[in-house]
Amino acid sequence: MNHSLPSQTSRSKKTFVYILIFLLIAIAGLAYLKWIPYYSKSILAITSHSIGDSILGDPSESGSFSWQGAWSYALIYFNSVWKAAVLGILLGSLVQVLLPANWLLRVLGKTSFGSTAIGGLSSLPGMMCTCCAAPVAVGLRKKNVSVGASLAFWLGNPTLNPATLIFMTFVLSWKFTLLRLVFGVILTFGVSYLANRFVPAVKQVDIDKIMEKAEEVEAGSFISRWMKSLGRMTLYILPAYILSVLLMGAVRVWLFPHVSEASANTIFTIIIFAIAGMLFVIPTAAEIPIIQTFMSFGLGGGPAAALLITLPSISLPSLLLVAKSFPTKVLFFVAGSVVLLGILCGVIGMYIL
Repeated sequence: MNHSLPSQTSRSKKTFVYILIFLLIAIAGLAYLKWIPYYSKSILAITSHSIGDSILGDPSESGSFSWQGAWSYALIYFNSVWKAAVLGILLGSLVQVLLPANWLLRVLGKTSFGSTAIGGLSSLPGMMCTCCAAPVAVGLRKKNVSVGASLAFWLGNPTLNPATLIFMTFVLSWKFTLLRLVFGVILTFGVSYLANRFVPAVKQVDIDKIMEKAEEVEAGSFISRWMKSLGRMTLYILPAYILSVLLMGAVRVWLFPHVSEASANTIFTIIIFAIAGMLFVIPTAAEIPIIQTFMSFGLGGGPAAALLITLPSISLPSLLLVAKSFPTKVLFFVAGSVVLLGILCGVIGMYIL
C-alpha cells in the first residue's frame, strides 16, 4: 500500500497554508505602513507640489561635525522608518520559515534573467527604503535565492517604488520621473543580472542537495525555527544599523557641502554628490524634498539628477546589513554601478533639467 500520496497531500496543504500566512502578513503590514499612507501623500503631492521638508534641513545652515548632530539626525531618521524596519525584519525572518525552499529555488534560484526579473517585479508592491528591504533580501539569500534575484528585489524596492514616482512627477517634474525610471530599470534588472557573473554557477545536482537539506530543516518546529531566525537577524541587523546611521548623521555636513554658484552644475560636483548619495541613508522618498530644497538654493540639474539615483538605491548602512549575505565583490560591483549610473544620470540631467 502506497502511503506517499497522503503524505505529499498533507505537505502540499501545509505549504499552501504557510505561503498564505506569509502573504496575509505582508499585505496587512504593507497596507498599513505603505499603501494607505502613500495614497494620502500622493494627494498632498498633487495639490501642494510638496511632500514635506528635507530631512537634511537648510543646506545653507550646515554646521561642523558633532555627535549631537549625528544623534539628532538618527532620531529623525528612525522616527520615520522604525515601523517599516520592524516589518522588514519580520518579513525577512518569515521568508526563512514560511516560504518553501524548493518553491523559491525553482522560481528565484536560477542565475537566468527570468529569475532576476521575477525578483525585481516582486519588489514593486514593497515600496521600502533600502535598509528596510535589506532584511528581506537577507532572508531570501538564506533560502539560497540567486544573487541576481535577491539583488533585484533589494534594489527594486527603493528605486522603482511606484508611489515615489508619483510624488516625483508632481513635486519635481516628469523629466525627473523619466530619468529615475530608466536608470532604476537598468540598476534593478541589468546590474542585478550582471552580478550573477561574480558568483560560481549553481549546478542542478547542487540545487537538488540544497532542496534535500532544506526539507530536513523545514521538518522542525515552526516556532523554534522562527525564533532562531528572528533572533539571529535582530542581533546582527540592529547594532550595525544604528551605529552606521549615527555615523552617516555625523558626516552628512561633509557629504553634502554647500556649493557655490560656479560649481553648482559641474562634472566634479556630480561625482561628489553621486558618491555621497550612494553612501548616505534616507527614508523612503526623502530624496524628493532633499533635491527640491537643494535646487531652491541653487544646485544644478546635474548633481540633483545624480542624487535622484544614488540617494535611494543603497547606502553604507544597507550595505552593512547585507554584507554577510552577498560576496564582497558583488557588493563592490553594486556600489560602483550605483555611482557610475548616478554620474551618467547627472551628466544627462545637466542638459535636460
